[in-house]
Amino acid sequence: MIVVLKNSVSPEEEQAVVEEIKKLGYQPHVMHGVARTVIGAIGDEHSHRDLDVLNAWPQVESVTPIQQRHKLVSREAHPEDSTVNAGGVIVGGKKIQVMAGPCSVESEEQLMKTAHAVKAAGATMLRGGAYKPRTSPYEFQGLGEDGLKLLAKAREETGLPIVTELLSQDHAELVAEYADMLQIGTRNAQNFQLLIAAAKTGKPVLLKRGMSMRIMEWLLAGEYVLANQNPNLLFCERGVRTFEDYTRNTLDLSAVAVVKNESHCPVVVDPSQGCGKAALVRAMCKGAVAMGADALLIEVHPDPAHAISDAAQQIDLEGFGELMQELKPIAESVGREV
Repeated sequence: MIVVLKNSVSPEEEQAVVEEIKKLGYQPHVMHGVARTVIGAIGDEHSHRDLDVLNAWPQVESVTPIQQRHKLVSREAHPEDSTVNAGGVIVGGKKIQVMAGPCSVESEEQLMKTAHAVKAAGATMLRGGAYKPRTSPYEFQGLGEDGLKLLAKAREETGLPIVTELLSQDHAELVAEYADMLQIGTRNAQNFQLLIAAAKTGKPVLLKRGMSMRIMEWLLAGEYVLANQNPNLLFCERGVRTFEDYTRNTLDLSAVAVVKNESHCPVVVDPSQGCGKAALVRAMCKGAVAMGADALLIEVHPDPAHAISDAAQQIDLEGFGELMQELKPIAESVGREV
């Protein structure tokens, strides 16, 4: 069931409804939207008391059942777009946020140079991998906590909030200590225990689509985050594996429209992983903005040819600056801004 509260409800009135939902035997999940607050009440309607009694409460606008399997991420649960606050950056509003930085944190010099450059060009968040999932065990795995410390230093110098990948439940609290947003990568998109651990940190969770994941599976994976008392979920389209091998993956921009139709959660696009070729990234970014993406996740490196990981898909600092200028008129044409 979903309980929609009226406009201008006070925190005390909201909490009273939450407590009543608990008394009736349901688990409440509060989701704040731009104009209204929605509370998802999860439980068995047949074994618990009827929530329809809440229709009589003056602060309640409506009480309706949810039909979808992905109850909390669905538009049924939250008809309006939701927003996510990551270190003071709001994802999901009129402004399209740009998360930019290197695939891997390689050194202090590399990270700081990139961080200052993307900030100057208009990026609003810094991305960078401290723990790297690599296909081969012999490839660079990241700097670990040292990488997290460098990301924190870059945030201190630039003011850019940090998004970085979480690979292990064992590292959840450590990564959350440094990061403003936790990324769950494609290889872990259905690692449900990791999703639960990420959710329980309370930090926003950026859930990438699995490389062979259907959209319904993706939405249900996201449900694990919201069902564990964390309303701060973002879906990230990063390309799926198909028969095509000209590009690293096939970036499914139609998924942006589908997920925006099915879910209230913000949608992010990663064109770097999506196509795997730096020469195509700028075009894919433009397409993502036109399709309605709420944010872009872009790999940027001061010297891509010598990057330790994913060199072919990272754009250089000059190219990133040019891209940010090219995105402005496209964003304006769809009523957004960069």
